[in-house]
Amino acid sequence: MSIHSSVPAIFALLGLLAGCSSSTTEAPASSARASASATAARGEFTVEVWADNWFAMYLDDTLVLEDSVPITTERSFNSETFSFDGSYPLHLNFVIKDYKQNDTGLEYIGQPKQQMGDGGFIAQVTNNKTGSVVAVTDRSWRCLVIHEAPLDKGCEKDPNPSETCKFSSSEEPQGWKSATFDTSEWSQATEYSKDEVRPKDGYDQITWDDRARLIWTSDLETHNTLLCKVTIEAP
Repeated sequence: MSIHSSVPAIFALLGLLAGCSSSTTEAPASSARASASATAARGEFTVEVWADNWFAMYLDDTLVLEDSVPITTERSFNSETFSFDGSYPLHLNFVIKDYKQNDTGLEYIGQPKQQMGDGGFIAQVTNNKTGSVVAVTDRSWRCLVIHEAPLDKGCEKDPNPSETCKFSSSEEPQGWKSATFDTSEWSQATEYSKDEVRPKDGYDQITWDDRARLIWTSDLETHNTLLCKVTIEAP
């Protein structure tokens, strides 16, 4: 009697062990799939930039590259090509500056050619694994002007511009590099033609995607420092 009463218990125990074995084999498979998905989302990217005059690029709040030619260099038109590792979505943040001698927004102060400078910026991002260009500068980028001068262009040739050329300046908004930062109040970038920007010194060293556009904000001359953001989603 005791033998017969043990049989159901034995079968129950075997069933329980079988169930444990099944769940144990599924967990690593699920983890492997999650790991493969995470790996697929990562990759190496190449960025190509031409700037008049200077830029710095951040991935989220991590500095990836600062223009190799200092912003204090007049006529520093140059291109940069560099790579970084990241995962989609890519949140790229740029600080872009046109050269200005001081807060007047002018250059060559005190010389016959004293004038306002003018900016220009173009960039493209390529996924190295696929060879596809995954982002280009265009009017979809969001930008904010944090230094504007001169506020009255009529002071451009004034012999004492430091007294007459007024400026507007603000600090970088707190947390602006965050992926969740709200840019709805920022302006869309303005696209410009090559004739308007007159790019040189490095621009022609890069084969630009047909979709890439020279951009700035609405005034090439008086908008001297910009913050620009773009998010690159997975293709």
